Amino acid sequence: MQKVIETSGICKKFGTTTALDNISFSVNESEVFGFIGPDGAGKTTLMRVITTLLLPDSGEIEVLGKNCRTGYKELRKEIGYMPGRFSLYQDLSVEENLEFYATVFGTTVKENYHLISDIYSHIEPFRKRLAGQLSGGMKQKLALSCALIHKPKLLVLDEPTTGVDAVSRSEFWDMLGKLRKNNITILVSTPYMDEAMRCDRVALIQNGKILAINTPQSIKNDFSSKLFSIKSREKYKLILALRSFSETNTSYPFGENVHVTFKDNILPPSLKGYLTDYGVDDAVISESEAGIEDRFLELMQT
Repeated sequence: MQKVIETSGICKKFGTTTALDNISFSVNESEVFGFIGPDGAGKTTLMRVITTLLLPDSGEIEVLGKNCRTGYKELRKEIGYMPGRFSLYQDLSVEENLEFYATVFGTTVKENYHLISDIYSHIEPFRKRLAGQLSGGMKQKLALSCALIHKPKLLVLDEPTTGVDAVSRSEFWDMLGKLRKNNITILVSTPYMDEAMRCDRVALIQNGKILAINTPQSIKNDFSSKLFSIKSREKYKLILALRSFSETNTSYPFGENVHVTFKDNILPPSLKGYLTDYGVDDAVISESEAGIEDRFLELMQT
């Protein structure tokens, strides 16, 4: 399978801060590859290196068969980039922005409209509206349309759904799935663990280091402990109780529940009585299937 991105030992520092620490990975043609991690993990720096906007301090990187250091002029014609912040011209209308970006890349909206038709149809009724007056979801769709209008081979999306409502997030990922039919490789970064399940493969990244690369299901399957979910109406007291319990290995809040692992990988018989004595007399305990977040937190402890 053809490699669209190949990196080896990428490092990048800003002063004394190490943003990327020996990053190595590859992305296959027509793959949806996700970088999953919290703010400050190094995702944006990596996206800017891949799109030739930053040079790494060391390491090798090839995109679409070209070296990012020497082939950046050609690469920029073949990459579509959607940064995390809305960066289009807010004092231009929707259609003016789209036409401008098409012209920059030497094409026309008509020529590649088939690529964006499903996306642009949502905002076409507002084509005369200034981009700065659009809602968050509409801005997102316009930015994606502008990133696609020159028919790139690689689409790089840096946290494209941050600050967007849940419905728009879901619609956005549905649109990305359809783009694969046009042989467009998609690299996306996100802090949302649930979005990882929409990718073919994901890399978990924290403090500039890759913790794991695999399919989302395989990463979930690699969780090494038996996981329990505990619920109580007094969640904060429950967390304090679990973290003071001698048999607890890890405990993290997950929504209304607390996910817990224990040192002997079994549910301690004394737990229920301990929680009752602590003042948590309504705890509901069940075994739970690990998610990507659980595996991410486990890797951070190693």
